[in-house]
Amino acid sequence: MRLVRYRHSGVESYGLLIDDEIISLPTLEGALKTPLPSTIEEFIGLGEEGMRTVKQLMLDSTKTEKRKVTIKIGDATFLAPVSSPPKIICLGLNYRDHAEESGAGIPDEPIIFMKPRTAIIGPDEPIIRPSFVKELDYEAELAIIIGKKGRNIPVWEAKKYIFGYTAFNDVSAREIQFKDRQWTRGKSFDTFAPMGPCITTADQIGNPSNLNIRTRVNGELRQNSSTKNMVFNVYEVIHHISRVMTLEPCDVIATGTPAGVAVFMKPEPKFLSPGDLVEVEIENIGTLRNKVAEGL
Repeated sequence: MRLVRYRHSGVESYGLLIDDEIISLPTLEGALKTPLPSTIEEFIGLGEEGMRTVKQLMLDSTKTEKRKVTIKIGDATFLAPVSSPPKIICLGLNYRDHAEESGAGIPDEPIIFMKPRTAIIGPDEPIIRPSFVKELDYEAELAIIIGKKGRNIPVWEAKKYIFGYTAFNDVSAREIQFKDRQWTRGKSFDTFAPMGPCITTADQIGNPSNLNIRTRVNGELRQNSSTKNMVFNVYEVIHHISRVMTLEPCDVIATGTPAGVAVFMKPEPKFLSPGDLVEVEIENIGTLRNKVAEGL
């Protein structure tokens, strides 16, 4: 199941993405008198109960009822899958190939940092490069969307806490990141957390430890790896983070980036410039596209 948050005719909603169409879930439930929340964040909070309701809705509704609440994707604007997560938790150096290209050792525990939710943008929204930032970089990442509250979660229980997955771009101002010698300021500018285009639910993602992950800049392949190169897989990540902080529904966990970032390219870095199109593609999720624009 692939879920999207979108705007259509000035109204924000969410629904099922099937091929090139969206089935509006709140509208469909209205026709069938089955209660569903009005926002995707509330729906995620329902966890398995919400998923069961949607599956039953799809079985019970007729083709005519579905057609009445179906929107062509060209008529809708895709938004970030969640607009205001309680937390955005990110990992550094969680791919073996990225650690190698950066000359860093493999961490024995996850390296965790945070991004503010004010950095979130959705598909096709511009990444704004501040005028004083010259070393703008991309980082393709598989992001976990947490489905229920938990703390001290064992690895073998972690799957139960995952609602789904989306694509994430951990945009970074490298000169600030390396100057500060910690990562918050250089990764927290507004627009530095593109997400989308959809959430693929945990039961539909396939093996999250074996997904292709790629980045293209203006069509040029920059990152081309697999989540099998993660140091800590998604279940281990949840375990480690939940020992530090309580995880809550709609929390976003960006699980790190593979090799191929601009800053470590040879013979010289190829940083992002205004007008560049960045495409982050993750198997079984889709492609997140954002152009770079000049800011103040």
